Amino acid sequence: MSIIDKENELVESFAIYDDWMEKYEYIIELGKDLPIIDSTNKTDENIIKGCQSTVWLHAEKKDDKVVFTADADAIIAKGIIAILVDVLSNETPDTIIDAKLDFIKEIGLQEHLSPTRSNGLVAMVKQMKMYALALKMK
Repeated sequence: MSIIDKENELVESFAIYDDWMEKYEYIIELGKDLPIIDSTNKTDENIIKGCQSTVWLHAEKKDDKVVFTADADAIIAKGIIAILVDVLSNETPDTIIDAKLDFIKEIGLQEHLSPTRSNGLVAMVKQMKMYALALKMK
């Protein structure tokens, strides 16, 4: 499934919910399915800078694809990183680097987050693309 297919699936999933309280609950539910980072990778260097919450993100290359695992100490942040991991994990570095991630706008995620959470979302995306770039160079 391509990134665009995954994004379209998310847009359809979010369209089911009428208001943002229901969408927040859905984000929290998605966080429960997050592929959790191994405790040995919960290091300071894997903390995403720019997030109000503590969010750990680890990336490794497997069969020319980037595999992300993550965790967060807050339920909304955990749901947001879970969404990004779902969309970007198991893709090639170039695909991740080039991803537009239009679904963020389409579901209204950034505009319905507090400014600090919105900054955290941007930091998460930036870090995932940086990992993809670094792994591409290896």
